[in-house]
Amino acid sequence: MLDEGTELFATLYAQRLFFIVSPAIPKGLAFEAIGRGDARQMVEERMRHLRRRGDYSEYDRLQKIYKKTFQ
Repeated sequence: MLDEGTELFATLYAQRLFFIVSPAIPKGLAFEAIGRGDARQMVEERMRHLRRRGDYSEYDRLQKIYKKTFQ
């Protein structure tokens, strides 16, 4: 989860294309394709937010995903 109700997904093939999925008005979902660099930056920002907030269990979970995906 990147933000309230907003999720980040990657394609299964080589994880090179990423999508932000968020709630849309009135009913449904909005999809936005983003590049690998932008996705990486968003995840890093989320990790910083979790660390500042002290949510270390969520931070550790996201850090494992980050390492698998971006390193």
